[in-house]
Amino acid sequence: MLSHEKVWAAIDALAARHSLSASGLARKAGLDSTAFNKSKRLSADGRPRWPSTESLSKIIEATGITLSDFLALLQGGGAPSAPYEAPPSSVPLIGFAQAGAGGFFDDAGFPAGQGWDHIDLPAPAREGAYALQVQGESMLPLYRDGDTLIVDPAARLRRGDRVVVKTAGGEVMAKILQRQTGEAVELLSLNPEHANRVLRKSELEWMARIVWASQ
Repeated sequence: MLSHEKVWAAIDALAARHSLSASGLARKAGLDSTAFNKSKRLSADGRPRWPSTESLSKIIEATGITLSDFLALLQGGGAPSAPYEAPPSSVPLIGFAQAGAGGFFDDAGFPAGQGWDHIDLPAPAREGAYALQVQGESMLPLYRDGDTLIVDPAARLRRGDRVVVKTAGGEVMAKILQRQTGEAVELLSLNPEHANRVLRKSELEWMARIVWASQ
């Protein structure tokens, strides 16, 4: 019987067969890199979200398999006979200046839309993570121009965490979370030459934790 779980498992198995992540398979097929993210397999109210027939057609064509091959994956067969070695994790990459523009993030701060580059990481990253490239010297001495910050919107936030914040006005900045209440968020600046910030919750679009940085 065809089920939501089997369809997505077949897509994951097809990606693995070609040594790709789910995002890599989507890019190979000319789709949005986030099309097969696990966060998109359920709707906001928890209902199953199915891939479109167009998406399935494109990944079948892009990987050169037959419809019979894909049906075998749906039935749980056709897995690679050799041990599968996971490819390096690939995450979307964008610069801080671009990140302030509209269309790059959803309401929860996860990457969305077009215009992202991609970067391979030496270790797997959690689904929904992305990379921001530091531009300028406003984050010295912790981060230099050209450093890459890996951001995880699903990570739990705690006092003292380094975070990326986007305001309702489109400003994107890296700060240290000092304190948050039901009304406001207090942020410490990484660079002592820049003032600390206190933002009302109404001014805050989203805030996400920096989990790794290339330095």
